[in-house]
Amino acid sequence: MAPTGHAGVDAQLRRLADADHLAVSGHLGVYEDVHRGLRDTLTALDRRSGPPAPGAPHDPGS
Repeated sequence: MAPTGHAGVDAQLRRLADADHLAVSGHLGVYEDVHRGLRDTLTALDRRSGPPAPGAPHDPGS
């Protein structure tokens, strides 16, 4: 698989290869783990500080 350029995403995608060494009954656990990791990575990216997204409410405390 070609790298995405984001270490967190690339690590999760490499984790998918773990399913190759498991019986089919073990695939779901790997897929759920990867899904959770990708979701956490995307959530962390959304939380990065920076200018607010267009249309986002302004935080008067900032």
